[in-house]
Amino acid sequence: MKFGFIPAAALAIAVATPALAQQVVDTSNVDKEMLSSDKTYHIATVVKVDGIAWFDRMRDGVKQFGEDTGSDTWMVGPSQADAAAQVQLIENLIAQGVDAIAVVPFSVEAVEPVLKKARDRGIVVVSHEASNIKNVDYDIEAFDNKAYGAELMDHLAKQMGEKGKYVATVGSLTSKSQNEWIDGAIERQKEAYPDMSLATDRLETYDDANTDYNKLKEALTAHPDIAGVVGGPMPTSAGAGRLIAEGGLQGKLHFAGTGLPSVAGQYISQGDISYIQFWDPAVAGYAMNMIALAELKARDAGKDHADIKAGTNLGLEGYTDLKEADSADAKVLYGAGWVGVTKDNMDQYDF
Repeated sequence: MKFGFIPAAALAIAVATPALAQQVVDTSNVDKEMLSSDKTYHIATVVKVDGIAWFDRMRDGVKQFGEDTGSDTWMVGPSQADAAAQVQLIENLIAQGVDAIAVVPFSVEAVEPVLKKARDRGIVVVSHEASNIKNVDYDIEAFDNKAYGAELMDHLAKQMGEKGKYVATVGSLTSKSQNEWIDGAIERQKEAYPDMSLATDRLETYDDANTDYNKLKEALTAHPDIAGVVGGPMPTSAGAGRLIAEGGLQGKLHFAGTGLPSVAGQYISQGDISYIQFWDPAVAGYAMNMIALAELKARDAGKDHADIKAGTNLGLEGYTDLKEADSADAKVLYGAGWVGVTKDNMDQYDF
């Protein structure tokens, strides 16, 4: 039974979401003790924006975690990428008295005060895509962010013949992880591809494919010699793909960035874009909830914190040997969970 104070919008989403036909997260290697609990906890996951494919997939992982553990889990997010709206959702959850909040912040700075409030009330907080955050118990990243960006740049440089101008997109200038990806990409370009250069400041696209399309089109109008796009947010793959397809820019404008086969697949199969990179948001959602449950159980057992640290094996693909970031204000952990997709292996992924 769902937590009695779920907002009406969240309840409508929960009712409208069809039951999973099968488990989407492979838990065959998870220590079942990590999923067991004598108590039903109420764990809410708050994402940047609801209704896009990325977070639809994360909802599957959150839902499966509840089914696997008996915990009361659900996911909410604003209808548009909006920091104030995300803060209000968290305020609502604090008022409801949830046990834990898992959050993917649109703006780390915006959520810091409300997450401090949550923790002051005894609510466990776990974040994702927020490696500079302070007011959480744990932050779990899918990988080293700069290495992810460097990999994107290597693929973009190969497509561009290691020369020419490119642009970079982020969902928000305050989205920490996406900006770290782009930092990593630019650093890699400067050290390895001196004949390439960044044409403009980072384009802020609010995790919206239409905004990506329009801002990239504007950038091309202002700088017709742009030959590449490195995309931080997942929707850029669709926005760039559409721009290349409609403009007949195959072989002239190149793309490497975060994407999902379900979103960018048509552009990959048509040859408009050739490379996307991602991690499974369902597994990330499951991992956040898993860590939240471990922390809740530790507190109930009279411990200060759960034993989640460097070397921890969650038993989830990409999270079998967690690393701990150096000099982190919060306990920032990361795995090795990204995959690269081209036309050759796209059919291996059904999301």
